[in-house]
Amino acid sequence: LLYCYCLNHKDGYEKYTAWKRIWTSNGKSEPSPKAFMADQQLPYWVQCTKPECGKWRQLTKEIQLTPQIAKTYRCGMKLNNSTKTEGSDQCSMPEDLRVAEVSDHWWYSMLILPPLLKDSVAAPFLAAYYPDCVGMSPSCTSTNRLPGESNLVKLEHLKSVPNVTVAGMNKYFQPFYQPNECGKALCVRPDVMELDELYEFPEYSRDPTMYLALRNLILALWYTNCKEALTPQKCIHHIIVRGLVRIRCVQEMERILYFMTRKGLINTGILSVTPDQYLLPKEYHNKSVIIIGAGAAGLAAARQLHNFGIKVIVLEAKDRIGGRVWDDKTFTGVTVGRGAQIVNGCVNNPMALMCEQLGIKMHKLGEKCDLIQEGGRITDPTIDKRMDFHFNAILDVVSEWRKDKTQHQDVPLGEKIQEIYKAFIQESGIQFSELEEKVLQFHLSNLEYACGSNLSQVQSIDYSGEEVQVTTADGTVWTTQKVLVTVPLALLQKNAIQFNPPLSEKKIKAINSLGAGVIEKIALQFPYRFWDSKIQGADFFGHVPPNSSQRGLFSVFYDMDPEGKESILMSVVTGDAVTTIKNLDDQQVLQQCMTVLRELFKEQEVPDPVKFFVTQWSNDPWLQMAYSFVKTGGSGEAYDMIAEDIQGKVFFAGEATNRHFPQTVTGAYLSGVREASKIAAF
Repeated sequence: LLYCYCLNHKDGYEKYTAWKRIWTSNGKSEPSPKAFMADQQLPYWVQCTKPECGKWRQLTKEIQLTPQIAKTYRCGMKLNNSTKTEGSDQCSMPEDLRVAEVSDHWWYSMLILPPLLKDSVAAPFLAAYYPDCVGMSPSCTSTNRLPGESNLVKLEHLKSVPNVTVAGMNKYFQPFYQPNECGKALCVRPDVMELDELYEFPEYSRDPTMYLALRNLILALWYTNCKEALTPQKCIHHIIVRGLVRIRCVQEMERILYFMTRKGLINTGILSVTPDQYLLPKEYHNKSVIIIGAGAAGLAAARQLHNFGIKVIVLEAKDRIGGRVWDDKTFTGVTVGRGAQIVNGCVNNPMALMCEQLGIKMHKLGEKCDLIQEGGRITDPTIDKRMDFHFNAILDVVSEWRKDKTQHQDVPLGEKIQEIYKAFIQESGIQFSELEEKVLQFHLSNLEYACGSNLSQVQSIDYSGEEVQVTTADGTVWTTQKVLVTVPLALLQKNAIQFNPPLSEKKIKAINSLGAGVIEKIALQFPYRFWDSKIQGADFFGHVPPNSSQRGLFSVFYDMDPEGKESILMSVVTGDAVTTIKNLDDQQVLQQCMTVLRELFKEQEVPDPVKFFVTQWSNDPWLQMAYSFVKTGGSGEAYDMIAEDIQGKVFFAGEATNRHFPQTVTGAYLSGVREASKIAAF
């Protein structure tokens, strides 16, 4: 082919060598004559956009396909000048017979070379990779690396700049791993198929190039505009590749897009679709699901399943939705979370995605946190840094001890920390001052905060028959194909729901091996910001406890208005301190909090609050907890065991079913998306 091309074109060989030079400098695959023909000489194919037509047409050789042409093309359209005209009834012309063959399963295996997309929207994300390793053409200008820049240089550069951002895109969106990087949620290797992808598309296991090209394109399109559902039609126009293989790419893209939608990688968050826009095809619609609990997990699953086209009913006992997410809007100017409020880790966090979709700004908490002693003195930062170092060193020793498989007996974390601390003091001979001991208590209270040491009035779930029967306290019986249980761990532990047949011993053991942690909050609105001059713009400040018995009692105070206009502080009660306030009324808790604040700001007048609230999560009959933790003798595997479905009928979601993101709304939300995917697939 190349020989004929060169004979017929005087400049043919020069064009080939110029292409070969670009391909070699950018790509990793062989710049063969066959690759040249596929990349430069084959004609483009485009589909008529008339709904009643849809025939595929071959463009003349000189026409360069663009997304705009693909979006507007109609049979007979003139493309080589600025005036676009249509021939008379060009749609009636028969389609090329070769087009029908492309759909046959054997056709793709006959290809000499896999397709490489040109001008892919994914290109800006993937500049650190060889284009042909991620399904893109090395000859395309948008995928060129800088002249003379080797891949090794690119990798070295990325070590210092790990986060690749694309102009106009949310800085927290990173859909693709950079080379040698790992450990992000909802992030994929652009050059490798993941296990669930190989399971779903085994035909690409030998050569994943087409799959990677289309998957990477779909992800890039979603993250550049996540406010609207991504449809096959929106993706088709961006598939630019020569030859009949473009038709196969368009057909495959639809399958891949539906898979990624079902998995919750795209088309998730705050999207609302009408019945004629359901995100999955009709074969998914013939299911009905009852979701027990309208917390983050239940609502996430409900939104996903509804958008898929599956019939959903949500049962909730309380007179509100949200579960352990409960925003209080009674304070002037600022919304304060009675429950979950801080987003931990924003990169690829579904909370960040939903904020982007809703146009809500996220405020990043600064690192500055002065530790104030009772009496008003600010602790020397070097003391805090020193004790933070020792505290983390103790935790490292605990971690290494926990990994030792010869240990047959687990012990409570607090007990082990004290044991290691005493041994360290004896062996090192280091003496800590009274203040340093108090600062260590502050760090311990923070650890207790991290550990945190919604139910419809449903009485029973009977899954013994073909369908599942859910019975509520008032005697109502709901019949469904599948049920998703998203109630808090504390209620599962107290057998609030009777299962028939009973849960397995393995699942019950897992449920009871986790702890139902509790923290409480207090929020106070003041007539003015009395803390400003001392805190100097920090988002929060710490309270050094006077002794270990008061550890966890208002240990951190958060400034709830980052703009500094409103005067609202919020604090938490953790660890043993939760028990000490359990039987106090709100006014008594307020007085204890004000006593602490007046000690911390002793040098000035601290006004009474004009408004306040105290949470009572532990006393809420339908919640009874804040978030889960691994109890002594337990392990992270318990989260996975609780998450296991029963017979493809009863499913479980919630933060206590998410091993990788427990204790967070993020984890609860992702677990709901996970179960929606499983339910849709069954």
